Amino acid sequence: MVAVAPPEHRIAGDRDHLGRAACLGLLLLLVFFALLSLGQGPSGVSAPQVLADWLAGREVATVDQVVMLNIRLPRLLTGMLVGASLAVSGAVMQGLFRNPLADPGLLGVSSGASLGAIASIVLGGLLPPAIAGIFGWYLVPVAAFAGSWIAMVVLYGIATRHGRTSVATMLLAGIALAAMIAAVAGLIIYYANDAQLRDLTFWGLGSLAGSSWTKLSAAAPIILLSLAAMPMLARGLNGLALGEATAAHVGIRVQRTKAIAILATAGATGASVAVSGGIGFVGIVVPHLLRLVIGPDHRWLLINSALLGATVLIAADIISRLVVAPAELPIGIITAMFGGPFFMWVLLSNRRVLDA
Repeated sequence: MVAVAPPEHRIAGDRDHLGRAACLGLLLLLVFFALLSLGQGPSGVSAPQVLADWLAGREVATVDQVVMLNIRLPRLLTGMLVGASLAVSGAVMQGLFRNPLADPGLLGVSSGASLGAIASIVLGGLLPPAIAGIFGWYLVPVAAFAGSWIAMVVLYGIATRHGRTSVATMLLAGIALAAMIAAVAGLIIYYANDAQLRDLTFWGLGSLAGSSWTKLSAAAPIILLSLAAMPMLARGLNGLALGEATAAHVGIRVQRTKAIAILATAGATGASVAVSGGIGFVGIVVPHLLRLVIGPDHRWLLINSALLGATVLIAADIISRLVVAPAELPIGIITAMFGGPFFMWVLLSNRRVLDA
């Protein structure tokens, strides 16, 4: 007699199959958009031709090498890392708060990073030349990253008591902290001159146009370390979906899961905002879309969020370069145009839950 697996086992197997299939499909899609991104630009350099010349051992023009290696490649890698970190951070936050509308911005981390960048742009000229010379081009990324971590430390201190972190307190405190940070940022912007206001406007809308190996080398280690820690949260986030008490009873170390989730999200988001500016909606749209397709299992949700987040941001960057070529639209405008309506759809589709 043939044994038949219980329905829940068949469902789990089906979801695993969907997760694996999504991984393969998204990886191929990422490679496609990556090659497409390398071929886009006002210089007219052909990525396939340069690659073919390299493989064949033929000499490549110096200008073509500079364009490919110093402009397009760091831009592509920055977009991949930023997209992956924002999407995975969104998936972790949604799992931690058990809310499909959550994203890294709820913790005030993005606001802290923005305040650091704003302060460095407007007040950086007041620094002694010796200190300013030490940081150089790193000043804005370092200030943004420092702002995100300060916001995270303050928020974590408020929400943690007697060794336990309250997710509800963290959510409410994050909203309040973001409002206070916005007020301070507004005060600093009030004293900015016209040139600084222009820089702040374009930085706030988000862009990959200023990507370089220097910025990438500063942000990549932090983003990669944060992304490497997040898959270890999969089992804990799956358990938290049943509630903290139930998760603790099945052997999940709830407090450690919360701490790692918060630290990893703060690191990934802070470093991403530091190098790309404010890019919204990726953290909401990507995980929620995947959850509809492959289910809520974080074992597959996190890795697929990284792949789809990288693909979405690269695709948005390509669109930003094509719409008003040879000029560029800030990439945050593209993500907001598509992410805003999707966010409204998510909000309306979850209205019963929110009204309960």
